[in-house]
Amino acid sequence: MYDVAIIGGGPAGLTAGIYAARAKLKSLLIERGMTGGLAATTEFIENYPGFSEGIGGPELMNRMEAQARRFGLEILNSNVEALKKENLNFIIKTEDTEFTARTVIVATGAQPQRLNVRGEETFHGRGVSYCATCDGAFFKDKHVAVVGGGDAAVEEAMFLTKFATRVFIIHRRGELRATKIVQERARQNPRIEFIWHSVVEEITGNEIVTGVRIKDVRTGQTSELPVNGVFIYIGYSPNSSIVKELVKLDERGYILTDANMQTSCPGLFAAGDVRQKSLRQVVTAVADGAIAAVSAEKYLEQNR
Repeated sequence: MYDVAIIGGGPAGLTAGIYAARAKLKSLLIERGMTGGLAATTEFIENYPGFSEGIGGPELMNRMEAQARRFGLEILNSNVEALKKENLNFIIKTEDTEFTARTVIVATGAQPQRLNVRGEETFHGRGVSYCATCDGAFFKDKHVAVVGGGDAAVEEAMFLTKFATRVFIIHRRGELRATKIVQERARQNPRIEFIWHSVVEEITGNEIVTGVRIKDVRTGQTSELPVNGVFIYIGYSPNSSIVKELVKLDERGYILTDANMQTSCPGLFAAGDVRQKSLRQVVTAVADGAIAAVSAEKYLEQNR
């Protein structure tokens, strides 16, 4: 029997583990892959407070894990296959065994939807990115492409104009899905150019990205566009399937919580990118994790 079980070992989960273990709660973190989440795949993080010269994503996550282990957090590498509530406790079924916990913090994150084109995986971290806020500064005075037509794609394209001299928005339709005010701002930005009715067929390069091959969906004609970076914004998919029968989700599948990270299921908390929120960054994930752990501790005190 654990006081707190944390599902997911990214920044939110590790921070929840630090706070829970430090509070002397018997705590278990279950991560299906390597700890660190998407942050561990980010080559360099420049906007995390306290590191004036920046820090590598893997190093930051390794430090968080070491800190959590120092306070006594148990970490298990396994896939959670099912989560259910029985009376006041939760049963967590993994590939190999079952665990019981009095509270659960879900920190399973969200995955960027992929284009699934040739070169995308090859150049991930070497010109292909899913986060302009994280990586935009690396493309100062460069040309970049943004794939997508929703609010996130257009807003991130405008953000990229702070660094890149030219930003191409590639969209498969002839009009954007972004809100009108966002569209207007983008159209007024002299550094943004729109490529309509087009899809990316391949991301090209050698050691780093040098261009994209795009196809006009109306004519089938292909062309090459030289760019130094490709930012993909065709949506995110929250990893919330294990709790879809337990908690309320929004229309996109993100977990709904209050300010204390409490879900609609008592004793079940959510933190990080898997919950509905306006900004998904390492710094907001660690804040969520801290709040969730403290809220879990208070819940345990009230339900002894």
